[in-house]
Amino acid sequence: MEILLPKMGESVAEATIIRWVVEEGQTVSADEPIIEIATDKVDSEVPAPEDGVLVKRLVSEGDVVQVGQPIAEFSTGGEAVVVSAEGAADAPEPTLAPSEAVPVVPTVPTEEVIAEVSAPLAVSQPAVSGEKPSRESGGRFYSPLVRSIAQKEGIGQAELDAVPGSGKGGRVTKRDILAFVETRGQGHAAQGSVPSVAPPQPKAVASGPAGARPSPPAAASMDGEDEIVEMDRMRKLIADHMVRSVQTSPHVTSFVEADVTRIVDWRNKNKTDFQSQTGQKLTFTPFFIEAVAKALREFPGVNASVDGDRIVLKKGIHIGMAAATPEGNLIVPVIRNADRYNLNGLATIVNDLAARARQGALKPDEISGGTYTVSNVGTFGNVFGTPIINQPQVGILALGAIRKKPAVVESPEGDMIAVRHMMFLSHSYDHRVVDGQLGGSFVRRVADHLEAFDSNRPVV
Repeated sequence: MEILLPKMGESVAEATIIRWVVEEGQTVSADEPIIEIATDKVDSEVPAPEDGVLVKRLVSEGDVVQVGQPIAEFSTGGEAVVVSAEGAADAPEPTLAPSEAVPVVPTVPTEEVIAEVSAPLAVSQPAVSGEKPSRESGGRFYSPLVRSIAQKEGIGQAELDAVPGSGKGGRVTKRDILAFVETRGQGHAAQGSVPSVAPPQPKAVASGPAGARPSPPAAASMDGEDEIVEMDRMRKLIADHMVRSVQTSPHVTSFVEADVTRIVDWRNKNKTDFQSQTGQKLTFTPFFIEAVAKALREFPGVNASVDGDRIVLKKGIHIGMAAATPEGNLIVPVIRNADRYNLNGLATIVNDLAARARQGALKPDEISGGTYTVSNVGTFGNVFGTPIINQPQVGILALGAIRKKPAVVESPEGDMIAVRHMMFLSHSYDHRVVDGQLGGSFVRRVADHLEAFDSNRPVV
C-alpha cells in the first residue's frame, strides 16, 4: 500500500519532510510514527496505519511534498489494502480528519512535538485500569496513547511523571511507557532500557530554488566564552515572518490610556461565582477580546488585508491572541467569529486555546485565518509595546499591564483625584491602507468600550 501525505487543515497544501523515523525494511507497529513533517505553522508526524514493514521511502528529507502525494510504500504482509479514516483505530482524543480522497490515517500536529495517537494497546502484564493521567503535568505533555497505556496498567500521575522520556523535549513515548511496564516492580527503573534519542535538527525550508541561498558560515565564538545557539525551526519561521512584515507594511503605532476600574472591580467581585456557574476561570482576556470585536464591527477598515492595490474587507471577525509557548516561541491561536460570543463563551474558548497552545496541541486551522491580532504584553509586566503586524492583517493591538494610578475623575460635584486601574493600549497598523484617523479612532473606541463596561452586568 502507499502511505500518502495527510491533509492537515483547510489552509495547508504542502509540508516539508523533516526526518525519517523508520528505516527501509524496518518493522513498525500500528500508530507508531514513521516520518516527521513540518508546515509553515506546525510540526507533525505521520503514523503507520497498522503493523507492517516500511518497504520504500518515496521522498527524501528536505523535500516539499503536496497533500495527498505518496511518501512511502508499506507492506502489511498480505495483499495491498486501502486504509480509510473509518478503518483507523478510534483515538481517545480528537484528531484531524483526512481528505476523503486521500487514504491516510489522521494525525494530530503540534507545534514542536507530536503526540502519538492510538486506541489503548494490549500489553504483556495483566492490566488494572485506574484513573487516566492528565494531558499535562510538570511541564510535560502526555499523548493519548501513553495516557491510555498508563490508565490500563494502573500507573498513577506521580509514577508516570517519574518515567524517563526519550522523545523530543523529554517526552514519554510509547516505547518508554512499555519499557517501564516491563521493568515495573523489578526493583529498578526503566531508565537505560530505552536508548536516548537526540532531538532531530530540522532543515530550514528554502524559499527559492535549491542552491539559490547558500548557507551562511557557522558562527563561532572568538574568545571561546560565548554560547552559540542554533535557532530551532519555529524560531526561524518567526524571524522570517517578522522581517517580512516590517518590509511589507509601514508601521505606525497609536497609544491610548484606558480606565478599566469597572472591569477590575466586577471581575474581583464575581470571578468565584463565574467559575462555579460556568466551570471557567475568568481572566481579563475575554473582556479585551469582547471590546476589540465590538470596535472591529464599527471600523471594518481595520478588519482587513491588502491584496496588491486592493483592500480586502473581511466579513468575519476572527481575532488571534498571541501566546508564548514553554519553549519561548510565539504562536497565535484564532478565535473565529469572536463577535458572536458572550463573555462566558469567550472565556471558554480563550482558556481552551491557551491551554492547548502551551501543550503544543493546536491544529493548523486553529492558528490560521485570523483577521486581527491581540497581544497581551502586560503578562510580562510591560506598560505598553509596539507590536509587529501579523501578515496579511493590517493591525495588531498590544495590551499593557493594568496598574493602579492616581487619575482625574470627573463628577457632577467637580473633578477629583482618585486611585484608578489604568492600562495602555498600543495599536500598530499598516499605514498603506490605515491612516492616523482610522487607526487612532479604532484604538480609542476599544478603550471607550472597556471604560463603558456595565458594573451591574449579570454573571452569566
